Amino acid sequence: MHSFFQWEIIGEYAPLFVEGTWMTIKAAIICVIAGTCWGLVLGVGRLAEARHGFWKYFLRYGVQWPVRLYVSFLRGTPLFVQILLIHFALMPMLINPSGGLILSGDIAREIRSQYGAFASAVLAITLNSGAYVSEIFRAGIQSIDHGQSEASRSLGMTYLSTLRKVVLPQAFRRMLPPLGNNAIAIVKDSSLASAIGLAELAYAARTVSGAYARYWEPYLTISLIYWGITLLLSALVRHLEARYGKGDAR
Repeated sequence: MHSFFQWEIIGEYAPLFVEGTWMTIKAAIICVIAGTCWGLVLGVGRLAEARHGFWKYFLRYGVQWPVRLYVSFLRGTPLFVQILLIHFALMPMLINPSGGLILSGDIAREIRSQYGAFASAVLAITLNSGAYVSEIFRAGIQSIDHGQSEASRSLGMTYLSTLRKVVLPQAFRRMLPPLGNNAIAIVKDSSLASAIGLAELAYAARTVSGAYARYWEPYLTISLIYWGITLLLSALVRHLEARYGKGDAR
């Protein structure tokens, strides 16, 4: 009689789960950093405005509207579809051994075979995450009293200098909880990349379940690993909130 949970299956495939965990963590770290930077650019672009002249219309129609359209599209379509679109349509157009727009020849073949799934997953999740993070930055920046920006500008500070030295440091404290939630979502969303062959945790579970036709062991194992990663992330966010949230508590 077979036991409910066969530990020997986990032991046999332990290296695969370890490699999957490392791949998940690696992809998540890159996506969180890149998505946050991209979200900051989009958020600032969404709020960019000028009162008079050419820049008023350029910022409104050349920056704000494209950013709004981008954010609406990325938030309004499934991440899974975006991953498939980038991996099977965009990447072959950009990196292709027989005439890619960015890379072609042997180097394109090497990159596609070695890093194709990883690059597609990271790019798709970063672009998707950036759309959500841009709204976090927009709300955070708008939560700061506009009078502080006007006072800084009256002292001779430029728009970017005001943003960097006055607005963002205060807004960052308020944005920490939603940014932490976004990082946790990225960790969980990385499981979607198994559909294009990225050897992360979900891919490892699928491999094991396919070999033994058992599902409790692999999927319960990766569930616990995902849970552990998100608990660590939550603890890190609480630590950052306690450290950088003191300014608002005064």
